Amino acid sequence: MDKLVAQLLESYAHCGGIKHLNGANLPSKMAVAALTQDLLHIIFPGFIAEQQVAKKDLPQETALQLNSLQKRLEREIAKSLEMVPVAGQNAQNAALAFLQKLPEVRSIIQTDVEAAYQGDPAAANKEEVVLAYPGVEAVAVFRLAHVLYEMGVAFLPRMMTEWAHGRTGIDLHPGADVGSHFFIDHGTGVVIGGTSKIGNRVRLYQGVGLVARSLAKNVQRDEQGHALGGKRHPTVGDDVTIYANATIVGGDTVIGDRTIIGGNVWLTRSIPPDSVVFFESQQISIHPRQRMGGDWVI
Repeated sequence: MDKLVAQLLESYAHCGGIKHLNGANLPSKMAVAALTQDLLHIIFPGFIAEQQVAKKDLPQETALQLNSLQKRLEREIAKSLEMVPVAGQNAQNAALAFLQKLPEVRSIIQTDVEAAYQGDPAAANKEEVVLAYPGVEAVAVFRLAHVLYEMGVAFLPRMMTEWAHGRTGIDLHPGADVGSHFFIDHGTGVVIGGTSKIGNRVRLYQGVGLVARSLAKNVQRDEQGHALGGKRHPTVGDDVTIYANATIVGGDTVIGDRTIIGGNVWLTRSIPPDSVVFFESQQISIHPRQRMGGDWVI
């Protein structure tokens, strides 16, 4: 064991970039995960808790939750601001400003729940949508993280959306600009880059990617560590539907309003409004299966 300790210490001394010693205290992954879970309690009262929440107890419960959230949020924001300061910002003011946005965030999340319910014939009711749809959870966490991102708070927004990513398989960068009534159906493998812009009433299916072109090796970054170079990810207009495994690439690519993008499409150019995009040359061949030695073969 002593030899292993010595080897690890030598590794710590020589392998830079994956250690953080004697520096500012970093935000805690466990604390941010717990904060995110508790924020969902505020957004969806009565849905997350194991026990029923009575309406008469809601004022007291909400006040207790907010007081707890504010103190814990201040601690994590303080760590972030120590690492990446924001001019004129302190942890106390930032935490309060974030919490004051929660009613506004709930209003837009309600439109996302409505879009999921109206957009999926398999949805029995809105309770099922909130309880069981990964897209709703991922988008709700994204909406919360986006507020912190817009405030310039480092680390926490990405940690929150990556917590949701791990739970849902949906990767939404907190920097994306997403309109109301946003529905991700099924969701696994969806990737939305940080400079994506998405309009209102957009529906995505599993495996959809709104991604950037490859960047040069030496990426220029701002003071907060974000890549410079303007818009890198696509723009999607209002009332657009993008089917499974379609990939849309590049910051100059604009998908016009009311357009439908078919499954497995690869797009690197803009599409005008009211279009349908699909692979016209795709063909499916159907042949009878064959037997060999009594067994079925392909």
